[in-house]
Amino acid sequence: MTPLFSHSQRHCRHLLVLPFTLAAFLALAPHLASAADSKCAGSGSQFSCPNCGGSEVSDCMDCDGYLFTDYNDELCYDRKLFNQNPDNGNSDNHYPFLWFDIAGTVVWFITAGIATACGVGGGGIYVPMGILLLRFPPKPASGLSQASIFGASLGGILVNIRKRHPDEHIRDTKGQPSDVQEGKIISYEKDKGPAEIEKDRKYYLSGGDGNRKFYSRPVIDYNMALFLAPMEMAGAVLGVIIQRLFPNWLFLSFAAVVLGFTAYKTFKKFLVAYGKDKEARIKRENLIAAESRHAENKNQAGGDVEMTEVDGNAADTEDDEQSSEKDDLKELEKRRQFLEDDARQYPKEKIAYLILLWAGLTVITFLKGGKGVDSVIGLTCADAGFYILVAAQFLWTMGFAAIFGYKNVKGTQARLAVNYPFNEQDVLWDGKKLQFYSFFTFLAGIVAGLIGIGGGMVLGPLMLVMGINPRVSTATTATMILLTSSSVAVMFVMSGLVPWEYALYFFCVCLSGAYIGKTRIDSYVKKTGMSSILVGILATIIAFATIGCVVILFTNLAKVDWCLDGFKAFCTVKTDEDKCPATRLLLGAEELFPYRT
Repeated sequence: MTPLFSHSQRHCRHLLVLPFTLAAFLALAPHLASAADSKCAGSGSQFSCPNCGGSEVSDCMDCDGYLFTDYNDELCYDRKLFNQNPDNGNSDNHYPFLWFDIAGTVVWFITAGIATACGVGGGGIYVPMGILLLRFPPKPASGLSQASIFGASLGGILVNIRKRHPDEHIRDTKGQPSDVQEGKIISYEKDKGPAEIEKDRKYYLSGGDGNRKFYSRPVIDYNMALFLAPMEMAGAVLGVIIQRLFPNWLFLSFAAVVLGFTAYKTFKKFLVAYGKDKEARIKRENLIAAESRHAENKNQAGGDVEMTEVDGNAADTEDDEQSSEKDDLKELEKRRQFLEDDARQYPKEKIAYLILLWAGLTVITFLKGGKGVDSVIGLTCADAGFYILVAAQFLWTMGFAAIFGYKNVKGTQARLAVNYPFNEQDVLWDGKKLQFYSFFTFLAGIVAGLIGIGGGMVLGPLMLVMGINPRVSTATTATMILLTSSSVAVMFVMSGLVPWEYALYFFCVCLSGAYIGKTRIDSYVKKTGMSSILVGILATIIAFATIGCVVILFTNLAKVDWCLDGFKAFCTVKTDEDKCPATRLLLGAEELFPYRT
């Protein structure tokens, strides 16, 4: 067993805390909630709903078009972007929200840039700030968050889709085997200064059969995305189903525990990564200084200014030439074909498969409904068709994952057979890797669906634990987030749960913020080589999301006199009696006069 695998096993045991935490909450929650059921049963205010002729509703989410609640005036009102009217009693033109919206613009812009650079959607920030800063109810805040994530992830992919892999000088030679895992090679640039690296690259290009060149890859790992994205989506479907049963206080508590644990583990990973980056930077500076002294000594001695090969470089190039002489020509040609295929910046068939995955799940979701949005064909949870479509969601996503998991394993095996130059941060897919990644990605999807955030906050740290390059992991998770957020955002806006002007405005704010912020942060990381900064920012974002969950939890409990309600019914279908009087009269009229024009 290799050192990397044992390292991953230790982290597996830590990550297993998540499902056990969920099980503990499920076991304890009925006992905590049962004592409070009687106390909470009679509590609750009534709010005036202008959409229903001035009738009263217990929840403004039942007041179509007036979803926002004023607890002081006890009325439901419509929210307008940059509203300046100070009249607090008008449901159609209520409250001056100008400064709240301006402050939200600044927060959303900054958050989009930072979150996208770290490969997360930012929902853990958008939802709490939507409730606390913009004064949105939970469901509209969640819908606005999805529109914001959609904009931010789109801005991020506009940057990522043009970016190349951090290793821009991949060679077609076998290389020196790595001690980390069989099948991987040690970087040719390891422990070398800039001048030595440049000389070694020239030596490589001048050798061989005359057809040598450097290869690279897109920063987005499309093979990984095609396997992990459907597994995350399948987990999110199950997470949303579980969320239907959980009272708000329970899933907010669970969210705080999970995010707090994830922030802690990510921060520990940041400290380790930062130490390695700092050590590598000091070593690089020392190598540059040594090269400068070497050149200065040559000048003073009146010798040739050009540096001679140092022991490490001479050994590398000599081994490189020896391996080239022994290299089978058919094997070399096949290896170059794989390198050329992997070097394509826009692999059309893989992008098409991702679009197909998104389109299929979006159609099924629109037909089924979910996230508080009604089915477009009128299905409810009381219909058999609803559960058929739930099963279809699992079959579609897991079928995709099974197909591309198999393709990834076969592709890895074919490349290993020709000594493909995998670097130490690549994933070599095999049966164990598929099991590990599928389990924890599915778990990340459950947590994301249950909490209502993007899976990047759970999946991103998992990728870092597995040793994947931070720039690759952030770009890949950002691509996956685009797939999940876009369809849900459209559903929220079409259902009227989010004011369209807010959704469109913050979509544009986050798109521009993500594009500008990610470009700046990526440039800094590339210039300094301190990719650990992405891990540190990610840990900070998750910590802020944890604080937001705790604040919302206690704020909501205070509004209901600290009542802990019990589990919700999985299926609740509104009847005509639940509708406002005007709607019931129209329904009655239609029954009496069905043929009116």
